[in-house]
Amino acid sequence: MTEKALNGKKIAFLVAHEGIEQVELTEPWKAVEEAGGEPVLVCTRPGTAQAFRHLDAADTFDVDVTVADAASSDYLGLVLPGGVANPDALRMDSDAVDFVKSFFDDDRPVAAICHAPWALVEANVLDGRTLTSWPSLQTDIRNAGATWVDEEVVVDGALVTSRNPDDLPAFNQAVVDLLTHAAQAT
Repeated sequence: MTEKALNGKKIAFLVAHEGIEQVELTEPWKAVEEAGGEPVLVCTRPGTAQAFRHLDAADTFDVDVTVADAASSDYLGLVLPGGVANPDALRMDSDAVDFVKSFFDDDRPVAAICHAPWALVEANVLDGRTLTSWPSLQTDIRNAGATWVDEEVVVDGALVTSRNPDDLPAFNQAVVDLLTHAAQAT
């Protein structure tokens, strides 16, 4: 049996207690697992997190640890799923914002899709970067000092971003590649 690229490394998936775009959680989660990583659901509240399929309630997911109790140093990287309500709630939670910022402070991999870059804006980590997102965020991203581009996936150092669920195949590949590179460097 061959060793998988991520070899059991923990990857944090940070979400609010509701409003997560389900496919933007489940597809990267599956890609991380297939690469040998251990995804961990980090949430603003204990219990379960409510996902959505656009505006319709979908599945719930068991929370592994609250962000207030999570140590970012325990994780190789961070994945931020989108959905409109999810990142909007994250940016209002100081523990979540600090958790996000700590990955940038340590230059560890961060992946954000769709509306998730709102959490990056709030963490004040975008100055001088190039990224993409759902188009309605472009003004916020530019105001945060970044360059917004309309591309399927953008890699800027240890940051990977994509626009929407249609971009998930490219996003997942870029996420796994970035995490694999980081795992090999440790």
